[in-house]
Amino acid sequence: MKFSTLASSVLLLAFSADAFTPTSLVRTSTALNVAAEPPSTSAASGEWSPESWKSKVASQMPVYDDEAELDDAVNRLKRCSPLVFAGEVRALHEQLARACHGQGFLLMGGDCAEAFNEFNVDHVRDSFRVILQMALVLTFGSAMPVIKVGRMAGQFAKPRSEPDEVRGDVSLPSYRGDIINSEEFTAEARRNNPHNMVEAYHQSAQTLNILRAFATGGYADISRLQAWNLDFVEQTEEGSRYRKFATKVDESLRFMKAIGVDTSSDTFAKTDFFTAHECLLLPYEQALTRKDSTTGKWYDCSAHMLWVGERTRELDGAHLEFTRGIGNPLGVKISDKCTPEELLNICDTMNPNNTPGKLTIIVRMGAEKLRKNLPGLIRAVQREGKSVIWISDPVHGNTRKTDNGFKTRDFDNIRAELRAFFDVHEEMGSHPGGVHLEMTGEDVTECTGGVSDVTEETLADRYNTYCDPRLNGSQALEIAFLIAERMRKRSGLPPIE
Repeated sequence: MKFSTLASSVLLLAFSADAFTPTSLVRTSTALNVAAEPPSTSAASGEWSPESWKSKVASQMPVYDDEAELDDAVNRLKRCSPLVFAGEVRALHEQLARACHGQGFLLMGGDCAEAFNEFNVDHVRDSFRVILQMALVLTFGSAMPVIKVGRMAGQFAKPRSEPDEVRGDVSLPSYRGDIINSEEFTAEARRNNPHNMVEAYHQSAQTLNILRAFATGGYADISRLQAWNLDFVEQTEEGSRYRKFATKVDESLRFMKAIGVDTSSDTFAKTDFFTAHECLLLPYEQALTRKDSTTGKWYDCSAHMLWVGERTRELDGAHLEFTRGIGNPLGVKISDKCTPEELLNICDTMNPNNTPGKLTIIVRMGAEKLRKNLPGLIRAVQREGKSVIWISDPVHGNTRKTDNGFKTRDFDNIRAELRAFFDVHEEMGSHPGGVHLEMTGEDVTECTGGVSDVTEETLADRYNTYCDPRLNGSQALEIAFLIAERMRKRSGLPPIE
């Protein structure tokens, strides 16, 4: 790679100036007028409230057997402080607005589902630093800021295909994530317990405290990027590739320091890092929705960004009713089942003012279906002038079950869907705005293939997920290099070597 110190320094400045700006707990947003976004007509006329979703049909919701117990849990959450703040949400919205105009790339990653008994600082740190590694590689590949969003601090609930799980002659409610019930197959564990929401809140608060400390306390200092490598990733081809890449960036830092750039400033030492989760358990989301004192707008303060899943995005359903009234950036997952007309109606509902950065379309189809269906969806959005960010979720549409009973995803299929996503956007002249991955910084064996060489026979070695299989750290980094290569080719830049 002919990666000269001067050229890499220019890229590093771009990386630092936008992707590594200090995070403050309260920050106003004016550059793109995001804070001035008007509320939707229906919300302004008083038809929307944090509770108005109750008038709609709510899919994938647990049934609680004690209404008084549910009310008590919701009231306890209402008295809790916000997990995130309106100023932080507006900061994310501002960055997403730039990505909507082709001036940024959204990286979303994290656990399929968080678990109470898996919580520890090391797990949060390892996932955080893999995302930092990926962001650095993607910044070099795209030559644009990378927006880092973790599926963390709230990703506890999961939709289920069946309401009940049957084992032999015993039928119990399906496990829906720790925020609702427990995985153990007993009647007591599978009872939908509303007080799990309170425990989820407190664990989320701890996770956010850790993330804020890592993002602003020196861990994310770009001069430490050699220390970001995970031990098990270090032994892989991609780990070695990252190490060489990091050495080049180190050279750039020394060059910048030599010409008078202060590389010890907050610009290089801190990073913006945001959180997101699926907006699924509406009593929890409602309880943490607050009115911002500076703008008068409602924000769901459980996360910076919320998305609505493929199974809950009904136009007349409770989840779209709830999300249409909050000021957070939103996402919606779509499969090949989504028609162009339906997508346009979703855009009108979730982003009635067509505000840039407000709505992200998360595409999960599988490679073949994506090539067939995505062009028509993009064409409809372009024709109607809708402002959206298109990002790929290449893992969800590629899940299968092995003969020995493990749910897994094949790296080759994930790569094929990513390739199809970029091919279609190249054909349509649209911006491939990001990627959404179920991943972890741990050395798990849950997805087959990639440089880590996980096979069906080795899945049982470290299959630790409570829900769906995740990419491990080396597989996630390999994905980042693949995307970076594709984006450099798209821009006419030389490949990474």
